[in-house]
Amino acid sequence: MAATLRRFNGLRLLKSTPALNLQQAKNLSSASSWASNNKKLIGAIGAVTGGVGALLFALEQSVEASGSEVHAPAQPWSHRGLFSSLDHQSIRRGYEVYKQVCSACHSMQYIAYRNLVGVSHTEEQAKAEAEQITVRDGPDDTGNYFDRPGKLSDYFPSPYPNEEAARAANNGAYPPDLSYIVSARKGGEDYIFSLLTGYHDAPAGVVLREGQYFNPYFPGGAISMAQVLYNEVIEYEDGTPPTQSQLAKDVATFLKWTSEPEHDERKQLLIKVIGILGFLTAISYYIKRHKWSALKSRKIVFVPKEK
Repeated sequence: MAATLRRFNGLRLLKSTPALNLQQAKNLSSASSWASNNKKLIGAIGAVTGGVGALLFALEQSVEASGSEVHAPAQPWSHRGLFSSLDHQSIRRGYEVYKQVCSACHSMQYIAYRNLVGVSHTEEQAKAEAEQITVRDGPDDTGNYFDRPGKLSDYFPSPYPNEEAARAANNGAYPPDLSYIVSARKGGEDYIFSLLTGYHDAPAGVVLREGQYFNPYFPGGAISMAQVLYNEVIEYEDGTPPTQSQLAKDVATFLKWTSEPEHDERKQLLIKVIGILGFLTAISYYIKRHKWSALKSRKIVFVPKEK
């Protein structure tokens, strides 16, 4: 290394740096001042943003505390873990609850029978479920509409032809579509479970109109949906005891899947990402420790040419 530097010095490749003139010094000073002001501006924006976020959070908490509904307690769901998947047997039972109970009033217009394949049913079982419905299709070659059995590409049927018919059959209340109901309600599956199992007699002072029922988990407490889940209201195909809490738990799990059909795939991807990041971290540490350490700790010595 010393010999190389001697050769560079002999060729006059190493030259002393001239002193900065006044204009260059002013430019450096202004650049430093701009960087300092920029840092202060970014810091101020960050502080304001954090303050606004804290204010909004406090306002939301105060509004929730002043609400008339009871907040749903957290349940020990089996899919709450970082790497835990949905209970697919519970999804299948929840589909049975929806089919036999909930579908009388609620639609699931964004879920098709093909979505059941590989999740809760085999392809043959999903086809059999689809064939139980009748779909208005057409026109055919003669321009006429016709009825046909359902197929895998068909979506779950709606119990009412339009919103007006749904309201007329439910005292003016419109039963919401359940495709994404877990994601659309604060509390998610905890709210669904508590709502389905939380019906009580109205306390003193609470006046309900005709066709309304008291449920403390519903905003306002007055809900137009009657209690629909009771012990042994249906029978499960796998023989699971159909208690009210079991029915509510299974249908909440099913609705969690319909709201987030990518739930299991997302957690599988997380495992892959953690594995890849761990591998890359180990490689980065090895390169820094055994490759760059020699470059960082090297010392360059200039030896002037002897006269």
